[in-house]
Amino acid sequence: MTRHLEEELTLLKEKILKMGALVESQIADSIKALVGPDLKLAEQTIQNDHLVNAMDVEIDEECIRILALYQPAARDLRFVTTAMKITTDLERMSDLSEDICERAIELAQEPPLKPYIDIPRMAKKARKMVHETLDAFVNMDSALARKVCARDEEIDNLTDQIFRELLSYMVEDPKTITRAIRISFIAKYIERIGDHATNVAEMVVYLVEGKIIRHTKIEPTEA
Repeated sequence: MTRHLEEELTLLKEKILKMGALVESQIADSIKALVGPDLKLAEQTIQNDHLVNAMDVEIDEECIRILALYQPAARDLRFVTTAMKITTDLERMSDLSEDICERAIELAQEPPLKPYIDIPRMAKKARKMVHETLDAFVNMDSALARKVCARDEEIDNLTDQIFRELLSYMVEDPKTITRAIRISFIAKYIERIGDHATNVAEMVVYLVEGKIIRHTKIEPTEA
């Protein structure tokens, strides 16, 4: 039974990585659609969300089947329960990418408020967090997961910076309010993607170390 369980867990890990790769693509495409602007890409990204949703359901069902069939214990049990939580966060990241595309479509109907510089930079950081937290999951690397957690503050600071800049636009010219609010929503969506990546990283620490580190200040460990 142990060999069969190991094979099942390996396949489960591969499915999570496939889902994660799709979510990374969703995030990247949503920002491309915004900056373009590219309405066709925005619509396609919105439509692709159902693929992530289907994978979320499939992986959850697989986890439940493994729990019922093998009744894993200790680290294997942590792996399966962590996998179920990770897919929930990945699915939410895809939802947020869809939200970005919806705002991108709205913004494309109006003159640009300003060049998109900070938003893509912020999204790049968020995508890196997502990618590294999946690497940490695959390699059972809690040190890398802790580094991801520690970097969440960078995205929070960028969100505040963008909001302050947009506020100045709104104060100077009330006609910019609608566009500025939509851009501020996008910044908030990206911040939430970073939060979900942090959630996954915290679960990786739990998986590897058996420690629950939610709601604590995380300092990266030395490599």
